[in-house]
Amino acid sequence: MTEINGTVADGYGAVADTFERNFAEHGELGAAFSVYVDGEMKADLWAGVADKQTGAEWNADTLQLVFSTTKGAAAICVARLAQAGAIDYEAPVASYWPDFAEAGKETITVGQMMSHQGGLPYVDAPLTLADIVAVDPVVAALEAQAPVWEPGTQHGYHALTYGWLAGELVRRVDGRTLGTYFAEEVAAPLGLDFWIGLPEQEESRVSRLETAPPVSDPEMLALMMAVMGPGTNGFKALTMNGAVMALDPVDNPFNSREVHATEMPAANGITTARSLARMYGATVADVDGVRLLASDTVEETRAERVNGPDACLVANSRFGYGFMLDGELTPLLSGASFGHAGAGGSLGYADPEAKVGYGYVMNQMANGIAGDPRTIALNEAVRACL
Repeated sequence: MTEINGTVADGYGAVADTFERNFAEHGELGAAFSVYVDGEMKADLWAGVADKQTGAEWNADTLQLVFSTTKGAAAICVARLAQAGAIDYEAPVASYWPDFAEAGKETITVGQMMSHQGGLPYVDAPLTLADIVAVDPVVAALEAQAPVWEPGTQHGYHALTYGWLAGELVRRVDGRTLGTYFAEEVAAPLGLDFWIGLPEQEESRVSRLETAPPVSDPEMLALMMAVMGPGTNGFKALTMNGAVMALDPVDNPFNSREVHATEMPAANGITTARSLARMYGATVADVDGVRLLASDTVEETRAERVNGPDACLVANSRFGYGFMLDGELTPLLSGASFGHAGAGGSLGYADPEAKVGYGYVMNQMANGIAGDPRTIALNEAVRACL
């Protein structure tokens, strides 16, 4: 049996039991889980192996890249600027970022951009990985890109472009990059181990990702090909037309220092479960005197903006302003929950009714488009403990 480390408050033993079962029943390699309730940490758990190649153990301070779970952190940054009156979700993006108006994008609103309706899930310009980590070439390509569909008529997951779109909006409004804004306005007040653009001195703490095993089930393979087959919107969006192949089992760029160091606010956040839960806990309650979002901001940003067939993911998806909402794609604690999942299984969210902040990170990626069994089990355990 895998040794489980950490602490659990009275009444939350079921969470630790479920976390342990994930190792026995769901192929967990290394992982951590934390939950806050009404501003107080109720569970902080970690176990397993941080690096399969070296056998290094996962410890209390192990960091993990969390792919699209990063999007929730980016959404919080934009929401805080909206809360301060610096951004209006109903205003055109081009009113803050004039060059964005090129190629028929002048009417796309901030709200449409943040809810995956803008029609910019990828760019046609050929970009290399070097271009992508440099950021500026991606921003220039997004400025020149015409929408793939008429903005506002449908939605499709902006798997990677979401981050650079939100990032450039924040930079134009605030003057700081999104990673710097997050570090100074979100992470520092809460004492988070959470970076969008990892400092080199923290690199040795990062766990190594293991890609999911090859798919053998014909039904699952057909679904994955529908989403990620050559030429699909999903392939173009999730890999930037092949420039970022996160699923490469031999040379995953998301294990590289160059990807860790850049700002990719849709996909390269590096954090702990503890910090993820603490951040979300502070969106719905005071955490050691820090509250990130006011209640009315939470209500505005978690209100459903789109719900239905996703033009990139094929499955139904449901979004507010930058946040995933509870649904078949990402089951959360309740219908009130808001947050974001990441490729392979990581998940962070808040629930304003239960005052919950939830954080789960792992290094063994799983296959599947909707509903990781590890997080579904942890959701159920938290629900039973409340």
